[in-house]
Amino acid sequence: MPQVILDIEIEEECWQKVLPDVLQIAEKVKNAAVDYVFENADIEVLKANKPLLISVCLSDDEHVRELNRDFRGKDKPTNVLTFANVDFADFKAENEVFGEIDLGNIIIAYETMQKEADIEKITLEAHFCHLLTHGILHILGFDHIEDEEAEYMESFEREILHNLGIADPYGAEN
Repeated sequence: MPQVILDIEIEEECWQKVLPDVLQIAEKVKNAAVDYVFENADIEVLKANKPLLISVCLSDDEHVRELNRDFRGKDKPTNVLTFANVDFADFKAENEVFGEIDLGNIIIAYETMQKEADIEKITLEAHFCHLLTHGILHILGFDHIEDEEAEYMESFEREILHNLGIADPYGAEN
């Protein structure tokens, strides 16, 4: 099993006020996601015998809006942005060079996450777990551009969240 390290930066103080145990929750989500993917998908980076690093920034709408504008051309906040560092096509060559593998960055916007949780009538913790799971899957190479990819990625999200005791975010049970 690979060693995956979360490096979490809390930029927006609301995070610790509303989710005081956010660091422990994030570790639990990371472990559930990595374990499930390791057991159920052939992801080369998880076979590397090196520490893997994921940086997580718990931020606000303004910061995420700026990143979304600058990198995706969309001048509005979104719930989660992911910037993967690993070129999975060339991973074998990259793996030879690096000691620790920096998988990338996940940035989550507090206000958008809170609004969505209220609309969906779910807890903030459950929605945070979903967004972090979604980001981790992106970091590991999953995507949802094509319908088939989306179904595959969502099936992993559902199972990981189920393993954490969280209702299906795409189903009728919310």
